[in-house]
Amino acid sequence: MPLSLLPSLLLAILLVGYTPGPANLFALHCSMKCGVRKTMTMWMGLLAGFSIAAVIAALVTHFVGSMMGSYVGYLKYIGCAYILYLSWQIYRSSGKAGESHKTCNFVSGMIVQLTNAKIILFDLMAYTTFVLPYSNSLADLLIVAALLELAGPGANLLYVFAGGKLHNFFHRYPRQIDTTMAILLASCAVYILFS
Repeated sequence: MPLSLLPSLLLAILLVGYTPGPANLFALHCSMKCGVRKTMTMWMGLLAGFSIAAVIAALVTHFVGSMMGSYVGYLKYIGCAYILYLSWQIYRSSGKAGESHKTCNFVSGMIVQLTNAKIILFDLMAYTTFVLPYSNSLADLLIVAALLELAGPGANLLYVFAGGKLHNFFHRYPRQIDTTMAILLASCAVYILFS
C-alpha cells in the first residue's frame, strides 16, 4: 500500500470502527452493567476474535482474492443470528443479579467479533481497496490487518470506557437500559441483514 493512501485508510477506520455496531454496543452494555474491570475479560475476547478474523480475512484475500466475494455474504446471517441471540439474552437477564457474567465473558466477546459481518466486510474492503491493487504480498496484508486493530478492538475499548462512565447510571435504570441496548443490538442485526 502506498503511504499516500494511509490517511484515507485511517479515515475509513475512524468512520467505520467508531460508529455504533454490534461489538461496540455489546462492549458499552457490558461495561455499563459490570464496570470496566470486569468487562476487560470480554474485551480480550473481542480483541482475540477480531485478530483471528482479520488474519483469516487477510489469508483468504491473499490466496483467493476477488473470488471470495460470493461467499462473504453468508457471514452476515451467522452474525445476525448471534447478535439477535445476545440481544435476547440481554433483555431476558435484565434486572437479574449475576446474569451479565453469562453474556459478558471472553467467549461471547470472541464470538461477537468472529461473526461481526460489519467489521469482517470492512477488513475485506480495506484489503481489496488499499492493498490488492498494489500488492498481493501476505506481509502487506498483515500490516494493514495490524492497522485495522484500531477499528475493531480500539473502538471497542473506547466504548468500554464510555460504558464505565455510565455504570452508576445503569444501576439506577437497569431494566430501561437493558431493553434499549437489546433493541439497539437487534436493530444492528436487522440492518446488517437487509443492507
